[in-house]
Amino acid sequence: MTTTTMSTGAAPTADTRASLTAPLVFDRVSHWYGDVVAVNDISCTVTAGITGLLGPNGAGKTTLLQLAAGVIAPSNGAVRVFGASPVDRPAVYAQVALVPEREALPGMMRARAFIAARAALLGIRDVPTAVDRALHLVELDTVASRRIDTFSKGMKQRVKLAAALVHEPSLVLLDEPFNGLDPRQRLHMMQLLEARADAGTAVVLSSHILEEIANVASRILVVLAGRLAATGDYRSLRRLMTDRPHTVRVQASDHRTLASALMLQPSVMGVEVDDTGLTIRATDYSAFARAVAVVAQGIGCTLYEVQVMDESLEHVFAYLVAR
Repeated sequence: MTTTTMSTGAAPTADTRASLTAPLVFDRVSHWYGDVVAVNDISCTVTAGITGLLGPNGAGKTTLLQLAAGVIAPSNGAVRVFGASPVDRPAVYAQVALVPEREALPGMMRARAFIAARAALLGIRDVPTAVDRALHLVELDTVASRRIDTFSKGMKQRVKLAAALVHEPSLVLLDEPFNGLDPRQRLHMMQLLEARADAGTAVVLSSHILEEIANVASRILVVLAGRLAATGDYRSLRRLMTDRPHTVRVQASDHRTLASALMLQPSVMGVEVDDTGLTIRATDYSAFARAVAVVAQGIGCTLYEVQVMDESLEHVFAYLVAR
């Protein structure tokens, strides 16, 4: 993910022209509620595919999604959806869907009627066909005649998603969409979002649960205290953090000899040996990855496995919070 800051008063560059047609652009966006700054000077561009919006509760994720959907206007900076502000622009709304974290559903309505009402408001010509398609996508077609207040939390989540997808938007914004879903429903939703992304839709998925982002998002935006702390693939982000040691597990044909040889490497700050292998503390993962094969070959040792133990998104997030 490339962080983009827009400029004014000069001929548009290729990057600027691309950002004007991108699904979503935040250009030095800030938003505050009274004295509380919820979003602070964020610039980034979201393209097609699944982008994970990661951060703890209160980091500003929901505010960013509301800004992207045009629900609220930025206090400073600009938000562009396919080149236009989403605020008070009905034509933009036809391309965007927001699935909020709050349920806020009319319990007395039946699922089909609720989704049909949204389809009609969006000006869809063939409402019944669009509603049937959306219900089938979220696996609610067999219970669509039931009142929403009889649904479980997970089913209500799927009603919201069906209503959001009924007009097949080009930008889908989801705020904690996996809340209340059982494992099978969660897997199905992930597959559904991946299919939408493969078809060219830009999906922004907000979550504070790290495994959800790691499993489905190809790009990450990490938001902390209203600021954009990091962007990119989470494994790449982790490997760039060279000032924090990495833990690497190594299995080889001769653990003790390999341990002694690796201790001489500048990138290795510690080695522990047990019956099943080595646990290495490396200050620079890239340097260690280059050295370990050469060292093993030099002493006639066979490597069976080299695995980074702290490359998960949990470790990336913990590092960024502590930084």
